[in-house]
Amino acid sequence: MHQTVKSGKMNINNTDWMDCLKDEIDQPYFKRLINFLEDEYQSKTIYPIKEDLFNALKYTSYQDTKVLILGQDPYHQKNQAMGLAFSVKPGIQLPPSLRNILKELKDDLGIELENGDLSHWAKQGVFMMNAIWSVEEGKPLSHKDQGWERFSDKIIQCLNQKQTPVVFVLWGKYAQEKAKMINNPLHLIITNVHPSPLSSYRGFFGSKPFSQINTFLEKNHLPPIAFDRKELS
Repeated sequence: MHQTVKSGKMNINNTDWMDCLKDEIDQPYFKRLINFLEDEYQSKTIYPIKEDLFNALKYTSYQDTKVLILGQDPYHQKNQAMGLAFSVKPGIQLPPSLRNILKELKDDLGIELENGDLSHWAKQGVFMMNAIWSVEEGKPLSHKDQGWERFSDKIIQCLNQKQTPVVFVLWGKYAQEKAKMINNPLHLIITNVHPSPLSSYRGFFGSKPFSQINTFLEKNHLPPIAFDRKELS
């Protein structure tokens, strides 16, 4: 009987991801990770807040996932991280990488979003995952090597096994290292430099990832992502 991952407000049960992850969350490393997080949340300011920690799994089911966008770790400033890679809560100033993503979205598809909340993408099958799911305020990569990376790799492996096409969007060297786990010929891998200001002008701008995503989905008889859709029923 696998353990219930329900510690305070950290809960990933009641999602179809459990079929793939139930053995993983029984592993000693994952139990250590949950204990580590409990201590961190009690003693420090950690982002995202507990309620949002597993939003990627809650917003986008395994069955519905058509796109994976992979980040490295969450935003580490106040009120930015919301449990979806690159996304921020409404009303929060856009971090530089997200600003560049939305600039490319406008140049690619002519879509201009009013804010940086990308949860409407997640609800349509865009799984937005950071390889590291939590961070201490003001300390990027502070939760590196605590077990999140193994957990994230398992999710990538689960998506690779899907018998319906998935687009894997790997921006930056860190994300591109995960390409070796994706060998199912049904899928598409989109790689490019990271959208951060340090690298965005070396090929990210003008790469048209969003139209690439939708062209692939439509070619495979899957509904395209309505990147501009604000409200979903």
